[in-house]
Amino acid sequence: MQSVTLNNGVEMPILGFGVYQIPPERTEQAVTDALAVGYRLLDTAAAYGNEEAVGRAIKSSGIPREELFVTTKLWVQDAPAQDNARRAFDTSLTKLGLDHVDLYLMHQPFGDVYGQWRAMEAVNREGLAKAIGVANFYPDRLLDLMLNNEVTPAVNQIETHPFFQRTADHALMREHGVQHQSWGGFAEGRNNLFTHPVLSEIGSAHDKSAAQVVLRWLIQCGIVTIPKSVDPGRMAQNFDVFDFELGDDQMARIAALDTGATLFFDHRDPEMVARLGKHRLDS
Repeated sequence: MQSVTLNNGVEMPILGFGVYQIPPERTEQAVTDALAVGYRLLDTAAAYGNEEAVGRAIKSSGIPREELFVTTKLWVQDAPAQDNARRAFDTSLTKLGLDHVDLYLMHQPFGDVYGQWRAMEAVNREGLAKAIGVANFYPDRLLDLMLNNEVTPAVNQIETHPFFQRTADHALMREHGVQHQSWGGFAEGRNNLFTHPVLSEIGSAHDKSAAQVVLRWLIQCGIVTIPKSVDPGRMAQNFDVFDFELGDDQMARIAALDTGATLFFDHRDPEMVARLGKHRLDS
């Protein structure tokens, strides 16, 4: 498995398995199947409601803990977030049944961001989170966090796919040593991604699917990606992307698909800020 080295020296697989929108009752089997295929990076979150199922699959797999890279995420916390965030982290760790996570992300750039980050710095210092990072941070918010805190985020997980490629975000993250990670790599099939003529034509040249082309494109851009599926066959297909390489002309054709706009929601839209910023998880 190809990996990337985070800014604190931690090695992270470049391809993993995400469990967003997988119901808790299906998550354990999905993760079990993914681990059997060969995935070792697992990405969950408190807000997904399936951390316990991920933990059960890890425990029953028999795979040594040091071979796994487990990510979970902190939901929005009110002040004093330092105390609240630590309790939330401990709850996630208990649900996962682990003594540490490999990466802990601030899920949204809302709430008491600085209090949340100080709590995350603390669990990082204690070795309970091997690396800490953020998700859904636009460049201005990311740079502000970096300039005013001790620890630079190791990762920023943001919407990234052929139709929203985040080139400016990517350049800023690379400049400051923050690893770019994609969520929504398949754009949830929007814009007919799985049958898109450009992606399909490139795939045909390599005897690969459009989905495999997208994953290969992300990997060649140095972007960590976490495709989700509940179908073992599709999981295996998504994992089979290390035996071909896209040429410069093919990369350029994919680059031309960028619209520069989200296909989901904008974290700077006041309505979305209000919705996410006010939402709290049940304790």
